[in-house]
Amino acid sequence: MRVLVVEDEVYLAEAIRAGLRLEAIAADLAFDGETALESISINEYDVVVLDRDIPPPNGDEVARRILAQGLPVRILMLTAAGDLDDKISGFEVGADDYLTKPFELRELVVRLRALARRPAESAPTVLEYAGVSLDPFRREVYRSGRYVKLTRKQFSVLEVLMTAKGGVISAETLLERAWDENADPFSNTVRITISTLRKRLGDPWVIHTVPGVGYRIGES
Repeated sequence: MRVLVVEDEVYLAEAIRAGLRLEAIAADLAFDGETALESISINEYDVVVLDRDIPPPNGDEVARRILAQGLPVRILMLTAAGDLDDKISGFEVGADDYLTKPFELRELVVRLRALARRPAESAPTVLEYAGVSLDPFRREVYRSGRYVKLTRKQFSVLEVLMTAKGGVISAETLLERAWDENADPFSNTVRITISTLRKRLGDPWVIHTVPGVGYRIGES
C-alpha cells in the first residue's frame, strides 16, 4: 500500500510516516495543498491522509479536486476539527473516512487498510494466487498451507505482485507501490528483494522474471 500524508506539522507528518513504514505501508509527505495535488498527479496512491487545515489550497479544496477529477484514491481526513458538523462537511467534500486528533497510530493503520481494500473493483480480503495466500490485515503469508515469514518490504512486494494476478509488474512500478519517493530508481533494491522473497517462498519458484519487462507471479 502507498499513501500520501498531507500534514503541515512537520514533526507529526514524519512521525506518521515512520509509524506507517513499520506496518509495511509506504508513505510520502506533503506539507501544503499545492504540493499534495502535484504529488497526486504524478504518483499512484491508495489513500490520501489529509489534514483540513493546511496552507492553500486547504484540505477541503484538495478533496474537492480529487473528487472532481475522478481519481481512484481514497481520502481519510485527519484533523483536530471533530464535532459532528465538521465530520459531516468533511464527508460532503469527498472524504471516505474521518479521524480526529489526537489519535492512535494503530487506529490509523486499521482505517487505511480498510479503505485500501475497497477499490473501484471489490477485492477479496485474502489474496490467493499460484498456491500462495496473503492476508493484508493479519500480515500473514502461506504457501501450500506452510506459513512463510517475510520482512515488511518482502510482504509489500508480494502483495503488489499478487494483486496483479499474474500480470507483469515492472521494477519501476514495484518501487512506486512498495517503496516511497525517496527510493533510488537506479539501485538494485527490487532485484535483491525479489531474490530473497523467492527463497522465502521456496521451490519451485512462483515469482518469475520477464526479461526486459519486470516480474510476475505464477505456477510457471
